[in-house]
Amino acid sequence: MELQEARDRFINSWGTLGSSWGISKTMAQVHALLMVSEDELSTEDVMEALNISRGNANMNLRALIDWGLVEKKTHMGERKEFFVGEKDMWKVATRITQERRKRELEPILKVLEEVKEINPKSGEKKDIQAFQKQMKKLQDFTQKADKLLNRFTRADERWFTSVLMRLIK
Repeated sequence: MELQEARDRFINSWGTLGSSWGISKTMAQVHALLMVSEDELSTEDVMEALNISRGNANMNLRALIDWGLVEKKTHMGERKEFFVGEKDMWKVATRITQERRKRELEPILKVLEEVKEINPKSGEKKDIQAFQKQMKKLQDFTQKADKLLNRFTRADERWFTSVLMRLIK
């Protein structure tokens, strides 16, 4: 397999994987392109490599900067902006986890806290108790998941590897 073919295959696969993280395929492809590029890339480089519009490239580059997966660089005397992707996979994994936690777990924890209090009407006591019981179970589970993800994002790679190896044995 030629290098360009291998790069293209990786970029497409990473794009498909990105959909599982809750991001667009294009955003994941831009990230993959920057991860495997040795040099800083301009918006035009990204547009050309992925055959996407300027608006699409700009929107996805900004989102990746917000996620902490891409850094913007400027050069003296150069009007173009250049972008570099995070190459440390531990940092990539923790930043994706942090962002998903912020976008998925924190909002549901807020909703679960809000729906705790219900004003009972006559004849609904059994339904209210069942609803509150189920919400409590969901809240307990979500809080445990949140604590686990928080610990993961604060841990170092050696700790995670040692825990994972113990689980596999």
